[in-house]
Amino acid sequence: MKRSGSADLPLHNGHVPLWLSERMAKLGLAIVETIAMEFSTEEVISKLADPFWFQSFGAVMGMDWHSSGITTSVLGALKKSVNPHSKELGIYICGGKGKHSMKTPDELLFVGERTGLNGTELAGFSKLTAKVDNTAIQDGFQLYQHNFIVTDKGGWCVIQQGMNNSNGMARRYHWHSKDLQSFINEPHTFIYGRNQGKILNLTANNASLAREKSLLIANENPDRVLKEVNHLVMPNHHDIRMKDVNMKRLGAMLWVTHENQPQDFESLLMLKGMGPRALQSLALVSEVIYGTPTRFEDPARFSFAHGGKDGHPFPVPVKVFDETINTLQTAISRAKIGNSDKIHAIKKLSEISIDAEKNFTPNENFDALIQKERDESYKYGGRTIFGKAQPPKKDKPSSGQMSLF
Repeated sequence: MKRSGSADLPLHNGHVPLWLSERMAKLGLAIVETIAMEFSTEEVISKLADPFWFQSFGAVMGMDWHSSGITTSVLGALKKSVNPHSKELGIYICGGKGKHSMKTPDELLFVGERTGLNGTELAGFSKLTAKVDNTAIQDGFQLYQHNFIVTDKGGWCVIQQGMNNSNGMARRYHWHSKDLQSFINEPHTFIYGRNQGKILNLTANNASLAREKSLLIANENPDRVLKEVNHLVMPNHHDIRMKDVNMKRLGAMLWVTHENQPQDFESLLMLKGMGPRALQSLALVSEVIYGTPTRFEDPARFSFAHGGKDGHPFPVPVKVFDETINTLQTAISRAKIGNSDKIHAIKKLSEISIDAEKNFTPNENFDALIQKERDESYKYGGRTIFGKAQPPKKDKPSSGQMSLF
């Protein structure tokens, strides 16, 4: 089997404040529940196995758009919010960071008891994926987080992260059970990280002879894993720069939600009173739910939904965040009783934005866009780990109208 992908991320210190972690859990559950309802539980697993989607998912939840903390905080939030609904959703999130990662096999045995799956086999897969990334690949990163996500139908993905203390970077490894072939021959769907030079990689195809000799010594029979297809490298800079974002996609979305709303937009969304700023966030959340893999090549763009806890690109707009959560929760509740109007409207929002890109040419006034968000952050309950956003000083020049479009 092969990894589905990997990612290299700058290490960040600090913690996620309670006001944000609680909202991340609620929004994460709503997004997962919508994907499962609109597509399938297997699609949830498939998306989590994609490092670009996972990074975009973390960014839309208000985490630092590029840091290693996305892995820990997003999976922690999902485990907290999804597991109480595991029987209903058919999704179980096991493992975690540090000592919690060691509990993964026992948690998988429990999942086996509840679902009828082979918990012993799943626990073996968990141990083997960790062994591969920590031992068979000696790239300077030591694992400190391991999460195993499995559905009640037996599909699974692994997301685990290692640390390199010498260069202050983290590397995230993604695995996916789909089309499983070998745990030891090109096994990853993706490894997210920066090229560190020559490494010992016993999972490489040309290391087959070395593996055969090693297996004779170890007498270990490998089973199954996924293929490496993607690699994501996030920059060291905390601020978001124009080069980090697909300006055509961002600009078209802003143009639709702020300037060119269809006349029947309110009836389309069935959301009385929702303003342009809330639509901006909802459009990006809609894309996370319904977007195809190629839409997640610039994860930084999704931080324009709910900002970041460190203030980049702007403070987390708490009021807008809550409106996004409430909108999704209401749409899900209505869909469960057979009324899917709001779910369809949310899907339509991303479709309208994507359609607008066809003939859209953005003005690259990126700094003005970010400054406008920061100047108006206080209106939306803007907040960071440093405190609440304040109105701009009166003697500060106005940023003027946003002119990406």
